[in-house]
Amino acid sequence: SVPALALFYGGLVRTKNMLSVLMQVFMIVSIAALVWVCWGYSMTFTGGSPYVGGFDKLFLKGVSGSTYAATFSNNVYLPEFVYVAFQMTFACITPALIVGAFAERVKFSSLMIFTVAWLTIVYFPVAHMVWYWGGPDFLADNPTDAGLIWSWGALDFAGGTVVHINAGIAGMVGCLIIGPRIGFLKEATPPHSLTMTMIGASLLWVGWFGFNAGSNLEANGVTALAFINTFVATAAAAVSWALIEQL
Repeated sequence: SVPALALFYGGLVRTKNMLSVLMQVFMIVSIAALVWVCWGYSMTFTGGSPYVGGFDKLFLKGVSGSTYAATFSNNVYLPEFVYVAFQMTFACITPALIVGAFAERVKFSSLMIFTVAWLTIVYFPVAHMVWYWGGPDFLADNPTDAGLIWSWGALDFAGGTVVHINAGIAGMVGCLIIGPRIGFLKEATPPHSLTMTMIGASLLWVGWFGFNAGSNLEANGVTALAFINTFVATAAAAVSWALIEQL
């Protein structure tokens, strides 16, 4: 998350704002990790209501090396710490994605406060509604133990709703509230290093192998399908982009 997004966004801004963007991404990921283990995991992945989880696992209370999380298959489990860490990566990268929408135009301290508030008020409830369910072994006992959107039959395999739509809307609203850059349409603001942007984009591609293939929670044929789709679809997108740029 950190070098990928930081270089991707940092290369697109002006030189004077490079350090600002690097620190924004770096600190958002760090703060989000702390928030996640303090109350985010509990709000996202415990029962309570269809809209948001409870506080039974605040500060990872009850999570240990001997507790497990369900996968999509009966009698197949992950160590819960592995699941906590995997889901933490999504929680860390999502608020950092928002930065690209209003890069160069936001105060650092305000952005850090926004990150904590947005994660708590928006991300955790949405992630609970989309991703939380009791697991296959428990459906017979409690078929209603699931988030609202999951109960509708939606399957967000690796964050299209929780990450991208969520961050996209936040970024759009942020742009509308903050407004255009000083000098917009009056002075040129070319990206200062497309080399860094290319490196960052490539690192993001690497990261999505972990997100997409990892979202199956098991190493099997579906995992392999997600892995090859992540490789081939991204390659197709890159070629399509290059051809359109040429035209």
